[in-house]
Amino acid sequence: MATSLSTDAFAGWLRDFAAVIHRDAALLNGLDAKIGDADHGTNMDRGMAAVVKALDSTEFDTPDALLKKAGMTLVSTVGGASGPLYGTFFLRFASALQGHSDVGVAGLGQALRAGVEGIVSRGKADLQDKTMYDALAPALEAFDRAAGKGEDVGEALSAAATAAAKGRDDTVPLVARKGRASYLGERSIGHQDPGATSSTLLLESAATTLS
Repeated sequence: MATSLSTDAFAGWLRDFAAVIHRDAALLNGLDAKIGDADHGTNMDRGMAAVVKALDSTEFDTPDALLKKAGMTLVSTVGGASGPLYGTFFLRFASALQGHSDVGVAGLGQALRAGVEGIVSRGKADLQDKTMYDALAPALEAFDRAAGKGEDVGEALSAAATAAAKGRDDTVPLVARKGRASYLGERSIGHQDPGATSSTLLLESAATTLS
């Protein structure tokens, strides 16, 4: 079981997330077509492909340098709200890891929280606004509970991914209160939020690759 995470481990996470996004781009676009611009998958796929290209062309000595580059790349290549939000997530995540060459469960939890707080600060979302935060908030709570019980990185991430999936599913009956989906009002009811879906994919990828 993993007890600490190196720069290479985080690079593996980003590569896997890019592959998952590429695989599910059509799914994300389909969800976004119901309540948005139908391009969430395309935008995220383009951004994560650019992240992988950066990984292929640059050597990174520390996790924070790697994740800072990922965040900056997403901000500069992803259209719509996704680029600033995911970019901010990785930039804040990176800042929390500054100076660490290996990251344990406590450090990872702090980085995840910093990343999510960055998303909240940038997007001004609250719970039940039908956004990615509805998946990420319960994921953070589940991670912290698992870590508090002495569980390792893999177990805590698995708990976070499971909680994120439930939060994603719980967006279906909500009325969207943020972003383009909010223009639909009650017509947004009955549709799964694409941002909550991609956020769940992010944590599922982390649980798979960082365990």
